[in-house]
Amino acid sequence: MASTLTMYQVDAFTDQVFAGNPAAVLVLDDWLPEGVMQAIASENNLAETAFARPDGAGWELRWFTPVHEVDFCGHATLATAHILVTEYGIDREMAFRTHVGELRVRPVDGGYRLDLPSFPPEPLHELPVAIAKGFADQQVTGFRNFENIFVELPDEQAVRAFIPDLLRISGIHPLGLVITAKGDAHDFVSRYFVPGAGIPEDPVTGSIHATLVPYWAVRLGKHRLSAFQASARGGHLSCELAGGRVLITGQAVTFMKAEIRLPL
Repeated sequence: MASTLTMYQVDAFTDQVFAGNPAAVLVLDDWLPEGVMQAIASENNLAETAFARPDGAGWELRWFTPVHEVDFCGHATLATAHILVTEYGIDREMAFRTHVGELRVRPVDGGYRLDLPSFPPEPLHELPVAIAKGFADQQVTGFRNFENIFVELPDEQAVRAFIPDLLRISGIHPLGLVITAKGDAHDFVSRYFVPGAGIPEDPVTGSIHATLVPYWAVRLGKHRLSAFQASARGGHLSCELAGGRVLITGQAVTFMKAEIRLPL
């Protein structure tokens, strides 16, 4: 015997399938046992699987990588909002209660606007030993937040040409590694590696921009910025620093609606 649940897979920060960042979304009446939610995420083997349940006028939201639960994920928040709009008929701003506070998403023409907390960069006097060797031949600037190490490289080409040593990067787990640089066609570009969480390279990441946007806003002297995550799938993010919040506008498209079966 088995129970069934509906699960969606959404490509976030893109307007077409096979681009952006895929996330699975399950909207539940109540939480499943934590081990079951982790097992579903491991079975999906996507960067994130999002689980949402009603919470008053809004929702509680949790995210799991193939390896563990995480405190903050932007692209799976966008994916969840997309499913609530397209499958559940929600046509208003949505509030999500999460480990990092309230996240809000509003449908806008052709996409969604995420309202995230800003996590300004914290000083980093030297890179962790595990990854320092990978940048020994470049002039770099390092900084950090509560979940990642950030390294500014000399230019966009250096970001695109970077070959990650995933074994070394996994040595800074539970932290991930973000590399970034001033962009050519965009204000800034980035890439993101979290092998310790089962994510060798994340295609397009909302959460890292909660730190990248305040960083580049100061560096470039502007509060509205165009960002591009230069992964193989790639994704564009329109960003704005608004006081203590970071606003990110992006699109999403549903790739799959599936029925999954769980043992009773």
